[in-house]
Amino acid sequence: MNRRDFLALGAAATLPGLLPSAASAQANWPSQPIRLVVPFAAGGPTDVPARLIADELSKMLPQRVIVENRTGAGVVVGSDAVAKAKDGHTALYTTIAHAALREIFANLPFDPIKDFQPVALTGTIPMMLMVNKDLPVNSLPELVELFKKNPGKYDYASTGNGAALHLASELFLKQAGDLKVNHVPYRGSAAAMPDLLNGTVVMMLDVANSALPFVQRGEVKGLAISSSQRLSQVPEIPTFQEAGVAGYEAYTWHMVMLPAGTPESTVTQFNAALNKVMAMDSVKARLSDLTMQTVSDSTPASAAKFLNDEIAKWTPIIRAAGIKAS
Repeated sequence: MNRRDFLALGAAATLPGLLPSAASAQANWPSQPIRLVVPFAAGGPTDVPARLIADELSKMLPQRVIVENRTGAGVVVGSDAVAKAKDGHTALYTTIAHAALREIFANLPFDPIKDFQPVALTGTIPMMLMVNKDLPVNSLPELVELFKKNPGKYDYASTGNGAALHLASELFLKQAGDLKVNHVPYRGSAAAMPDLLNGTVVMMLDVANSALPFVQRGEVKGLAISSSQRLSQVPEIPTFQEAGVAGYEAYTWHMVMLPAGTPESTVTQFNAALNKVMAMDSVKARLSDLTMQTVSDSTPASAAKFLNDEIAKWTPIIRAAGIKAS
């Protein structure tokens, strides 16, 4: 439905003697500004794509899409706000963190599956494994060998207990031979990077767009990319699979969700608008610069399946590592 159709329906509903039915109210969506809740801090690697998408949606829809950052308890505070919103105009822009909630938190104020309706997967972002530049290794096999010879000697950083980069690191250590490396959680990669640079920790996985500047300046060594293909920005860095960790693939991802019980027509219209935005050349180019591989053919059903598959993938890793909210 285009903007003219939206406006025509809105005008018809206000004519004397006409009472809008539930169906026409749904057809009029959005009838008020849409809140896109991002459960991460403003300016971060999740917030930036969310704002780009919101800006384009605002140009396309008859109402603005406003990003609202709601942080706290990981992604719990922001997600809870959306789960309890029943206005059809409050959505969640979330990541892989959503797939870990059930296992990491003992008592959640919502159910990550039952209380949400996936609308669309918008993209995936690979991670890059970095090591301190003075560590005596220059490849992933050399790093694995170093860890095997020195179990428990070295520390690695993550962006928080149970965060995507923590999970991806534990997956690597397990698949590379149950390597024993100590986990040190930080409040984000910006807080962890100084300790990687000075050698307090020797290894960190970070989303590729955050890691790239440090690798390109030679401040750290980039050893592997977590996706199935190399990054065009650093084609010399192999994937984990190319470097010998068979079957390893990990990435963070971005998804838009609505509260469970949202009318199907609203979900369908929101999905169509999101796919249209994600197919725009300007959006794909900007997000490619941020190392995001965009998705423009997602459906609510495929997004739900993707989420369930991610939960199945990460649950055993979380349990094996004993990861719990701190």
